[in-house]
Amino acid sequence: MNGHTFRAFPPLMLVMSGSEKYRLVKSVGDAAEALFASWPFDDGEEYLVAVKTCLEALHGKTAAADARAALIRAAEEAGIPVITVVH
Repeated sequence: MNGHTFRAFPPLMLVMSGSEKYRLVKSVGDAAEALFASWPFDDGEEYLVAVKTCLEALHGKTAAADARAALIRAAEEAGIPVITVVH
């Protein structure tokens, strides 16, 4: 597994529908897992950008911060509230 998989970024909480209402995302790996396993639809423009950006971050081709920003834009597109986690 690539070392960038768990590259941390400032954590955030996605407020999802379904059985897993709150999803903590604190790394590129968490972001990718949320996009692939929990996303309500897979055809939005920002969703596709987020998937691409997360895959690039997992392979060390872009920064974790870029993946986080793309995830937030995809969440806004999908109507998923995002809570910034303060630690």
